[in-house]
Amino acid sequence: MKILAIDIGNTFLKLGVFHNNFLLEKYVVTHSQLPETTQKINQTHPEIEKAVVCAVGRFPQNTERTLADFWEVFKITSDFPVSFQINYETPKTLGVDRLVLAAAAYNQFPNKNVLIIDAGTCITYDFMDEHGVYQGGAISPGVRLRYKSLNDYTQQLPLLDASAPKHLIGKSTESSIHSGVINGIVFEIDGVIANYKLLYKDLTVILTGGNTDFLQDKLKNSIFANSNFLLEGLNFLSDFIKSNDI
Repeated sequence: MKILAIDIGNTFLKLGVFHNNFLLEKYVVTHSQLPETTQKINQTHPEIEKAVVCAVGRFPQNTERTLADFWEVFKITSDFPVSFQINYETPKTLGVDRLVLAAAAYNQFPNKNVLIIDAGTCITYDFMDEHGVYQGGAISPGVRLRYKSLNDYTQQLPLLDASAPKHLIGKSTESSIHSGVINGIVFEIDGVIANYKLLYKDLTVILTGGNTDFLQDKLKNSIFANSNFLLEGLNFLSDFIKSNDI
């Protein structure tokens, strides 16, 4: 049976068609493009019966109805009965995207210390230890948020599109912004990884999210770059749903 995994983020929707744990196709669309995309997926893959959804962005009723026109929709929530332990003080507030990423780490890297870095609208850090316990992590502003905040909260700084700085030292306002934002994120991520490695010498690091391709070559640390990690987590949870009759 084919499964449709859907990641509804703050900016885009990502849809992945899985068969036997293999990602056949992936779509990245806006909300307005969803009706056309769902029709195309239904025509191309009529065997799909269920759509498993992770929604951290807005999930309006018309979006849910669009999906329900074609498939049974199962929405992952913070109280989903995962097969691993969660050591988090406020589990009800744990973002479902972070929960799904933890599930992917638990499935793909058993008995490993895993740090998952999701570089999207926000940058989230999530740690699954070698005993299969999700321990929490951190949240910071992502690439676009940092550029936008400089424009929103100052009178003179322009809103720029992300661009890799050519030099560490900016020689203009624009190059200084690029250096500050991009180098700041790279230094942050490398610093977080380095500090985790002080605590856990055997550490697997996964970089995922919309800015994976943009950031992966800029980091000093060894990482596994996988922009589909959350979709793979949803596919794993779809198997869990089926096997446990949830």
